[in-house]
Amino acid sequence: MQYFVSPTKGRLSLNQVFTDIMDYVHEDPECHYRLIVGTDSQIGADTCFVTAVVIHRVGRGARYYYARDHQRTERSLKQRIFYEASKSLELASQLAHKLSENGHSDLNIEIHLDVGENGRTKELIRDIIGMITGTGFEARIKPDAYGASKVADKHTR
Repeated sequence: MQYFVSPTKGRLSLNQVFTDIMDYVHEDPECHYRLIVGTDSQIGADTCFVTAVVIHRVGRGARYYYARDHQRTERSLKQRIFYEASKSLELASQLAHKLSENGHSDLNIEIHLDVGENGRTKELIRDIIGMITGTGFEARIKPDAYGASKVADKHTR
């Protein structure tokens, strides 16, 4: 079973993360919220993949949760970026299912991708955005992809 870490609440299951997100939204239901999922990775002795979930109360703060996964499998940059996207997509799908079961299907999920117009990943942008938007989720790339490039990246080291 995959566990997440909340900087304030410690180790949580996905169900506990979902409950905490819903509690946060219900605290101030008049606010606008963005639910964000993003994954980043760092190569070391093994590859550390971190998937982050951010519930952003626009203009009024946010909460986040992250899960780490270490793998010894070597991947090319392209394989690693697509694997990051697939990890985010899998988690976003689980969250979307929970949202629809609980009457919150109006809360859209954004997937933040660790790709951008500058750098070695620019040739992957079109394909990876197509993969995400083809499943019905919104996709964001750098510099607007802070769920992956800032939050998840912070915990890969």
